[in-house]
Amino acid sequence: MVAIMTDTNSGITVQEGRENSIYVLPMPVIVDNHCFMEGIDITHAELYEALRADRAVHTSQPAPGEVTDLWDRILAEGADEIVYIPMSSELSGSCKMAAMLAQDYDGKVHVADNHRISVTQRSSVYDALYLSRQGKTGEEIKQVLEKSAFDASIYICVTTLKYLKRSNRITAAGASLATALNLRPVLNIRGGKLDAQCVVRGEKHTQKTLIKLMEYDLEDRFRYIPPDEISLCTAGTFVNAEDAAAWNDRVQKAFPAYQVEYQELSCSIACHVGCDSLAIAMALRGR
Repeated sequence: MVAIMTDTNSGITVQEGRENSIYVLPMPVIVDNHCFMEGIDITHAELYEALRADRAVHTSQPAPGEVTDLWDRILAEGADEIVYIPMSSELSGSCKMAAMLAQDYDGKVHVADNHRISVTQRSSVYDALYLSRQGKTGEEIKQVLEKSAFDASIYICVTTLKYLKRSNRITAAGASLATALNLRPVLNIRGGKLDAQCVVRGEKHTQKTLIKLMEYDLEDRFRYIPPDEISLCTAGTFVNAEDAAAWNDRVQKAFPAYQVEYQELSCSIACHVGCDSLAIAMALRGR
């Protein structure tokens, strides 16, 4: 049996993992120098409250021992192999750390550098689970995930630049100027890299821009792929659930051929993008 493991950067909670035979490693979230584990002792609502109160919030990698302890438990429970799908190596050092740790497991642990994060990482995890149930080996699953790594994209717009400024994604001067001009950056995550796509002015243009960008991807990059082979979703860090539902409804109306579902961005991502950010994402189903 090949067990599938990921971290909460994927948006998959520990509870959801238990319900679907996926092992999930909680990611650390630091609030005022106190370490919480995502989904264990801090909720999205509590994190959003901390962000709105302007408390000191940042993220951290899991400790090596936490990773290997979970691997040891999975193998002790009867798994023959493990495929571990952490967040992209281009956005965190946790993937490279895990690859080094896996060298001590005699080929039983396969760390897939899938170059994804968040909702596209989530898609990869469920693809891996499907492949495992089809009898694929750990190495075969890893190869599929890494081959399909770039068949996905995320567009995300933040409502404030102060969190990107804190993580040195933008200069303080640039953040101040953008705020004064009411500009909102649209960021693109594709192949594990975070790039600036464009800027929009004001809230009313944000959703329209994200939809247009996704329309281009689906009609150009993936024009020969039928809708049932694409996972299309919305995401965000909305404080109010009604706003999340409204965003998902608008995208569903824009793409009626697809089944669009909303996924809340993980706490570890919310630390960098702040509250009320919104996103749209797609990934080919790697099956």
